[in-house]
Amino acid sequence: MTHPEGRKLKVLVVAPTPFFSDRGTHIRILEEALALEKRGASVTIATYHIGANLPEYLHTKIDVRRIRRLLFWYKKLEAGPDWQKIILDIMLIRKVFYLARTGRPDIIHGHLHEGALIGWIVQKALFWRKIPLIADLHGSLTKEMVSHSYLRASGLQNFFRMIERWIDTLGDRAVASSWDNVKEINAIRKSTPALLLLDGTRLAMFDGLPERSTLKKIYHLPEDKVIVTYTGALIPNKGIKVLLDAIPLVCERYPEAHFVVAGFPVDQIAEYTVQEVFKTRVTIISPLPYFDLPKILKMSDIGVDPKEGSTRQASGKMLQYMGAGLPIVCFDTGNNREYLDQGGTYARESTPLGLAEAIGQLIASPEERQRTGAINRERAEAFSWEQSAEQLEKMYENVLSEKKRL
Repeated sequence: MTHPEGRKLKVLVVAPTPFFSDRGTHIRILEEALALEKRGASVTIATYHIGANLPEYLHTKIDVRRIRRLLFWYKKLEAGPDWQKIILDIMLIRKVFYLARTGRPDIIHGHLHEGALIGWIVQKALFWRKIPLIADLHGSLTKEMVSHSYLRASGLQNFFRMIERWIDTLGDRAVASSWDNVKEINAIRKSTPALLLLDGTRLAMFDGLPERSTLKKIYHLPEDKVIVTYTGALIPNKGIKVLLDAIPLVCERYPEAHFVVAGFPVDQIAEYTVQEVFKTRVTIISPLPYFDLPKILKMSDIGVDPKEGSTRQASGKMLQYMGAGLPIVCFDTGNNREYLDQGGTYARESTPLGLAEAIGQLIASPEERQRTGAINRERAEAFSWEQSAEQLEKMYENVLSEKKRL
């Protein structure tokens, strides 16, 4: 990936989050950056003061630059709003401005609505540089805050919805991670419509893993059970409580079922884990390092994604399930149909009972598990981070050419 002048393209990524943490937003930021680097770009990521450093075995030269640790007590890694993030984002504006002024990037790539806003502020502050801004919008800002029970007053919801609609119009180009999100944004954004930039899966992650029986021993899973697995954040807007309420219903009818719930923060589900059925029929794995995810999925028989479509987010976990060749139980949303088509087992209703019935359908039919798992593995070939990076590269080239003509 080169600049029109022939040198290596420099991309400044704005990540208003504690990068890296083991959840979907961070996986999208990381995998996009790795794929861009693989195509020849030089990538710098500006982020919060907390988060894990990238493991050495990735052999990456991505430069992660953090704000100062003035809010040293802030250690929240899980998703969700927090008023202290306003201070962190102000500090991040300063960091991004410094990096843009001294590093002279060719592109500013802002993730999430906050990142797009920060990128826009810095772009305007350095207007004479004509740095293009790409807004990478992962979902609905307002709907996510509501899903975390953060905006209860209708007046506040309307205020943030107005801000979100304005941010949706920012950037020389915009991309979104789901079909639903693109449709919503383009109802507002007219001049340069947002494009679909799907999450991906890195199929090489599933190569060279230990045998299934070996992994089951390592994680203390029963050898003779059907393993039903959920991976991801253990927070309400991921649908986790619907799944947890469905588990006793499944276990009562199917003695061969055993569940794996892998993710964090585990304290969010403490009211469930004290129940007897969760002590005997559920294995909790927390935290779940992203780079251990392929091992968890290899020893699984069924993947479950109980998230509904209200936040307009894509489902990175679903793509990982597909890459591992798992049959998948989920709700019947537009995004899920686009990913899975005939490879999904769709709950008839978005309730614990509906989810339990769909899980039970796969538990009872090894043939159906094998059939839909094979479909999903084949469809995973069409969703790769390399394709996303190629799409971004073309977008960068087009917008740089436009800026050059101005």
